[in-house]
Amino acid sequence: MKKAQLSGSLRANVGKKDTSALRNEGRVPCVLYGSGEQTHFSVRSVDIEKLIFSPDVFEVQLDIDGKKANAIIQAKQMHPVRDTAHHVDFLELDPKKPVKVSLPIRTVGAPIGVMNGGKLRQPYRVLRVVGLPGDLPESVTIDIANLRIGQSIRVSDLNSDGMQFLEPANAVVIAVKMARGAVDIADEDEESTEEEAEGETTEAAAETPAEEGTEA
Repeated sequence: MKKAQLSGSLRANVGKKDTSALRNEGRVPCVLYGSGEQTHFSVRSVDIEKLIFSPDVFEVQLDIDGKKANAIIQAKQMHPVRDTAHHVDFLELDPKKPVKVSLPIRTVGAPIGVMNGGKLRQPYRVLRVVGLPGDLPESVTIDIANLRIGQSIRVSDLNSDGMQFLEPANAVVIAVKMARGAVDIADEDEESTEEEAEGETTEAAAETPAEEGTEA
């Protein structure tokens, strides 16, 4: 996972009045849990929004008035109108305990099928996985350069080193579908080969002399 640093301040009170005051000051109420007692704190909204609006999953190195912990964002509440962070829950990471995260999908290469006129279909933008924090990658990287029209990549085809996918094994992650006017180069080559073979057979038959009749 990618890493980020975030500084926070302990909250003296956790009531509604205190929460509203924090938001008016441009801060976001947060809570850290996972290792026993919960820690209530706040961070600057401008700092945490960089993490919330990113498609990446971050291992956040928290510094809360001197108390340090590594955590991930487990849940978030957004303002219904302004689309700003309203409250954020952090889960403290234990290097020896698996954690569930949703990793973004990164594709590499331009599919052959798309260059032939096919349409790329990607039902999933993220995949849910579970694994030890130190083993989880930044993203699920998929090479799609060799995908032809009608071919697909399923969860079972992906590299799962260091993690376990939580999506169904037969779920289609990326596929190239047939589109109007699309022609697979491989199909064209096969047709050309067949036509050439038929032409050669016809020519050979034409060049073969007819058998002479038997004299009486």
